Amino acid sequence: MVHTRSNKEIEKIAASCQIVADTLIMLKPHIVEGVCVSDLDTMAEEYILSRGARPAFKGYMGFPSTLCISIENAVVHGIPKKNILKTGQIVGIDCGAELDGYYGDHAISFPVGKIDSEKQKLIDVTRESLFKGIDQAIPGNCVGDIGNAVQKHAESNGFSVVRELVGHGIGTHLHEDPQIPNYGNASQGYMLHSGMCIAIEPMINAGSKDVITSSDGWTILTKDGAPSAHFEHTIAITDNGPKILSVGSNA
Repeated sequence: MVHTRSNKEIEKIAASCQIVADTLIMLKPHIVEGVCVSDLDTMAEEYILSRGARPAFKGYMGFPSTLCISIENAVVHGIPKKNILKTGQIVGIDCGAELDGYYGDHAISFPVGKIDSEKQKLIDVTRESLFKGIDQAIPGNCVGDIGNAVQKHAESNGFSVVRELVGHGIGTHLHEDPQIPNYGNASQGYMLHSGMCIAIEPMINAGSKDVITSSDGWTILTKDGAPSAHFEHTIAITDNGPKILSVGSNA
């Protein structure tokens, strides 16, 4: 079922999204060489709780942590462990929070120190792909218009789009209908309308689009070992165009 949210509900989703965005802003200066990944997770959990919210991922279908932290060839759903960040890595951090029964979801891929030009291009193109998709999230367009815009931009820059994982509706549940693929044909799929809240999240690989699941049962890895990047915004579709909800307090 696809929900149409009232202005009041969108404000509640935005409040959760702001906490998530502020969490990633808080973490950014700590994403440096020598930092233990599990320490980032602890910092995020303490911050979300301090804002009166609840980490949305922790316990979700058994996931053990507040953040998904995915390094280098990990696409998404990486479990924060005792590994140490190293200069030159890409680190994707996905964060969710629930406040007053409404959810927010947001992800950014960060460089650790100086990264090579191909990894920087991957980060830049993945971020750009997200905004290409957001631009298509207007009433009267279809889900396929979002995915088509993401796919075209990523592939035209020599990268590939993961097929097995997609964006989603969001509101009183972390994952709601409709699914929002990062590929597809324009003018196909569910027609978008004002009041929908969705999370658009391109997962773009430097090599092949193919992925595998690691032995921990959660972390999704590129099959060929190539780096991957991930960006995500929660947005509301309005009559005036898409409104990004996952922005920080000072934005």
